[in-house]
Formats: sequence, C-alpha cells, structure tokens
Amino acid sequence: MRTSQMAMLVLGAMTLAGAAGIKPAAADPYDYPWCAQGPSLGYPGECAYQTYDQCLASVSGRYLACGENPRFLFRAQLEPEQPRPHRHRHRHHRQ
Repeated sequence: MRTSQMAMLVLGAMTLAGAAGIKPAAADPYDYPWCAQGPSLGYPGECAYQTYDQCLASVSGRYLACGENPRFLFRAQLEPEQPRPHRHRHRHHRQ
C-alpha cells in the first residue's frame, strides 16, 4: 500500500509539472495578411499567405480569389489595451 501511495504521489507531481509547462497557444500560425477565399473555404478563408503574389499562385486554377485577412488588418484593435500607470494628482492647497 505504501508503494502505491508513493507511485500516485510521483505521478501527481509529474502531472502538475507537465501542466505548469503548458503555455497558451500562440496566434494562429495561418494568420497572415492574405487569404484564399471562396465558397468552399468559409470566411475569412485560408489565410496562409504573406504576400498577394503567393496567394495568387495558390488560387490559380481553383475557384478561389485572394482577399485581405481582417484578423491581420484589425489585430491592433483586437489586442487588449495595456493598463496605463496610475498617476497621482497632487493638489497644492494655498492658504
């Protein structure tokens, strides 16, 4: 019984250590400025292209077009604003 308790303790510690090492997912790896767009891809489409020319080459011969990625265009507006440092107002009382 003592051995199984020790094994459970070790397993629990390993699980917690593994969970502590998990970081939040980074931005979508396909969140580039240009998207292949069409009826089969949904909106905003397949946003895996860094340049318009790359997108055009990919959609060539397919029933698709290229468009700008709205997530990329408006990223700055979507990111949470950093809190501003609190400034103390000093009131000077004159007598």
